Amino acid sequence: MFQIIITIIGLILILIGVICIYDARIITKRFFGFGDQNEGSNGVKILGFIVAIVGALIIYFLGK
Repeated sequence: MFQIIITIIGLILILIGVICIYDARIITKRFFGFGDQNEGSNGVKILGFIVAIVGALIIYFLGK
């Protein structure tokens, strides 16, 4: 049961990371109000990449 819960948590983190990467410009427009959207979208993409990697590592090491 513990492995299933950890796997689901890892999958949710991967999903959040992929959504952040794909919709970075939309997320930046909606939540941040500064002028340079390229900087903000790059930050959101980097954050999404890190979250997706953390989710994959959780699945790889703890979801067995």
